[in-house]
Amino acid sequence: MTTKKFWILTALVILLSACKMGPNYKRPQIPLPSDFRGATQTSASKPEESIADRQWADLFKDETLTKLVNTALEQNFDLRMAAERVQQARAQLGITRADLYPWLDLQAQFNATRQSTIGSIRFAPPGAKLNVAYSQIGALLSWELDVWGRLRRLTESARAQYLASEEARRGVIVSLISDVTTAYFQLLELDLELDISRRTRDIAEESLRIVKLRRDRGAASSLDVHQAEQLLYTATAQIEAIERSIAQTENALSLLLGSTPTAQPRGRKLNEIPLPPEIPAGLPSALLERRPDIRQAEQNLIAANALIGAAKALYFPQISLTGFAGGQSRALTEIATQPARFLTFSSGALLPIFRAGQIRNQVRLTEAQQRELLLNYQRTIYNALREVSDSLVGYQRTRSQRQQQEELVRALSESVRLSTLRYQGGLDSYLQVLDAQRNLFAGELVLAQLSLLERLSVVQLYRALGGGWQ
Repeated sequence: MTTKKFWILTALVILLSACKMGPNYKRPQIPLPSDFRGATQTSASKPEESIADRQWADLFKDETLTKLVNTALEQNFDLRMAAERVQQARAQLGITRADLYPWLDLQAQFNATRQSTIGSIRFAPPGAKLNVAYSQIGALLSWELDVWGRLRRLTESARAQYLASEEARRGVIVSLISDVTTAYFQLLELDLELDISRRTRDIAEESLRIVKLRRDRGAASSLDVHQAEQLLYTATAQIEAIERSIAQTENALSLLLGSTPTAQPRGRKLNEIPLPPEIPAGLPSALLERRPDIRQAEQNLIAANALIGAAKALYFPQISLTGFAGGQSRALTEIATQPARFLTFSSGALLPIFRAGQIRNQVRLTEAQQRELLLNYQRTIYNALREVSDSLVGYQRTRSQRQQQEELVRALSESVRLSTLRYQGGLDSYLQVLDAQRNLFAGELVLAQLSLLERLSVVQLYRALGGGWQ
């Protein structure tokens, strides 16, 4: 082959290698609203500002919570397993990408053959030695030319799967921060319920003592005593239930922290943790870049799109080059000598003629998988919009409900004071006092739960917007 022909062939191979079968990926145009449903724009914030752009440590500014989240980010089992899955996908990308390059192997073999003197060799002279034994050692070169882009499409798919695993890890981070914060706030709310129950128990014990004194002096009946006992036993039973929930919540939080079940530290009380003054949601289009699950769904779509090209490339010839250079000798001591050297080179092409529809159905399979993942991508986006809207509505309505509940608790507290005065003055029975105390006890518990839900709605909004992993 002349130099001119060699360079022409090289240029032709490079030109053919530049083409790839199948469609190139383009991000689907998914219709998005201009704003989130339930969002309220304030004059102090810009439309593109979002609470998800804040660091999670600046959201509630609680040192104990920050330490717990940091511990979880270092020790949580789910996050560590997600990191290992990223390494697996990265290694798989390296395995797939290696097919693009020539393979060079060292090959050594020993062959020994004994031929039949009365078999296929008809004209062998009598006494001829037909036994052959020789050794061979050398370098084997093999290379599949990626003319139609099949290997490059497979590498593109593996790269997208690797990036999808990284987005999945980021999604675990978002969920982990949210779960730790939720468990910690639930723990603080249970502590608040425990304080309310213990205070109610102390009030009930004092009321029972006073009622017993009044009965002993003839100013009250045994019915008043039994009615006073009802509030006491209600409060003590509630204390036992709350302490059980506290222990179970601490155990759940311990697992999130990657540790054995143990008691968990507390910082400020629930009511002392301030809420952000504003919770701007930002623009819906920002979810495409901020939410890890949307980014993961898009990478899965990219991977499926690349597999279509890899499947279509099977319609065309697969061209491969092989070569071997080494030594071959009957005597092992002579294998490195000049006469023992030999070199072989071959090229081949495999073109499928009849595969009973296998390649056609492989293309149909990859196209159907791509369409499925396209629908999953759109569903993931719409689900994100729903979660953000639910969180916005939940925060606004829960906040209004908590404010109304505070007014109710104040009214119930006044009812307890007035009914107690009327009972002590002999104007009412103890039943009115008992009803007022029980209603106040229940109202204070509901107020504590609403305070929790108000803060959890902020946590859920932060998670729905994809905050926490940046």
